[in-house]
Amino acid sequence: MPDDAPNPDEVWAMLTRLVMYSRDPWRRAASERTGLSFGRIRVLRRLRNGPMTVKELAYAAAIDAPAATVAVNQLEELGYVVREVDPTNRRQKLVSITMAGRAVLAQALATPDPAPDSVAALPPDDLRTLRDILSKIEH
Repeated sequence: MPDDAPNPDEVWAMLTRLVMYSRDPWRRAASERTGLSFGRIRVLRRLRNGPMTVKELAYAAAIDAPAATVAVNQLEELGYVVREVDPTNRRQKLVSITMAGRAVLAQALATPDPAPDSVAALPPDDLRTLRDILSKIEH
């Protein structure tokens, strides 16, 4: 293999750094628009496909169970989620997003998210190539 052959892990690390370090302005704008911390927005986003236990939600949102409980308590007080007894296991509760929660999540997700300057500055041919490559690996 040639010395300049790209390593998939190296390329992945570059891609994730670009995205992770470029999203702060969008996160701040989404939080300002909704009045919710980005962590609360993340919790609502995880619930949009269906109810979860607090433990499942904690795992899905990459937070610990106590933090998930605090988030659910706050979101419940705001009317964005509800807790109901799980019909398949009456000892546990399921957390579901409400219509109000869906509305505030839609507000957050509608927040403009322009490309970082480094991407916007690419010439059209490079953008086309990047788009085509990302289309191949998108799932």
